[in-house]
Amino acid sequence: MPEQRPPLPPFTEQSARQKVQAAEDAWNSRDPHRVSLAYTEDSVWRNRDAFLTGRAEIVAFLAAKWEREHEYALRKSLWAFGDDRIAVRFQYEWHDASGEWFRSYGNEQWEFDADGLMSRREASINDVPITGAERRILGPRPESEHGRDIDLR
Repeated sequence: MPEQRPPLPPFTEQSARQKVQAAEDAWNSRDPHRVSLAYTEDSVWRNRDAFLTGRAEIVAFLAAKWEREHEYALRKSLWAFGDDRIAVRFQYEWHDASGEWFRSYGNEQWEFDADGLMSRREASINDVPITGAERRILGPRPESEHGRDIDLR
């Protein structure tokens, strides 16, 4: 029996929102293996200027990412959806080894197979230096805030 990762396409607004929240929760775990299980074995990614293929490359990429991006905390927001595609806006905050804080702004396009696994992910991301006092993403989103949109600034 093939792996399945509900909700499955075709997406409704509700199921697309569930998929986005599940992705946010997984990424906030900072567990590369857990995150990789949402993708097909041969999933293709573009993340900034990195091009990846397959779960092993995804795991290696995420492990290196979270070695550099300390105290990573993410918020995702549904932008649009279709039968087997979802577009997401996101922001995350993190600091580097020297203690400098950043807020990273991005957009993703996701494509899913019939079993609800992501077969393609394209992400464009920009980093903006912030002060510790400007932080507003202080950890995983509490359940009471699920579905809440994220401010632009």
